[in-house]
Amino acid sequence: MPSNQNLDEVLKSRRSIRRFTTETPAKEDIEAIIQAGILAPFAALANTGKDGRKIIVISRNNQLLTQLANIVRKKAAVLAEQFKSQMDTNPFLQTQGQGFLKRLEMTAQQGPLGIGSAPYYIVVAEKKGIPDVQHQSISYCMENMWLKAASLGLGFHLVSITSQMEQDSEFCGLLNLPKGEYGLDGCAIGYPAQNPPQPTIASVEEVTTWFI
Repeated sequence: MPSNQNLDEVLKSRRSIRRFTTETPAKEDIEAIIQAGILAPFAALANTGKDGRKIIVISRNNQLLTQLANIVRKKAAVLAEQFKSQMDTNPFLQTQGQGFLKRLEMTAQQGPLGIGSAPYYIVVAEKKGIPDVQHQSISYCMENMWLKAASLGLGFHLVSITSQMEQDSEFCGLLNLPKGEYGLDGCAIGYPAQNPPQPTIASVEEVTTWFI
């Protein structure tokens, strides 16, 4: 029973953190978070061998972080222009895509949130295979890492534009990854400068349909 209660508390405490302090978490805590990610399920049929999952940690003190951030800014600018062109002919995107376009434009202008503003930027890479389920595997890994970070009192922010960099030869080259062979996602980790309030969550009754 205590372990179940502890898990419930961690699940409730999970937040997306957008502002971090200058304090750097201990390496041991980052390793514990990575270990949690390693324990996450993966697509065994599509992905076998030691190269199936790679986790790359870049410190805010490493100049590589600035290089990666600049590459992502350029990519965001290109994606924003492409998305605007799509919006011109797609009524659904015209009504629903404004928020996404704004985030792309902000990333292009100000840089990607989390890459440089947090002590650590972590990229999770999952080798592509058949079936094409590497992004599902990455999401399990990210969730494990997020929950472990919350249990350690650390802030976590998904840097989701990382997934758009899989085909970018410059970005992948800096991380010693072959372009196009891995699915990618990223996160930022550090001590939260502020803890957002718990969002409104739907009840079990509101979202569940039973067939008994």
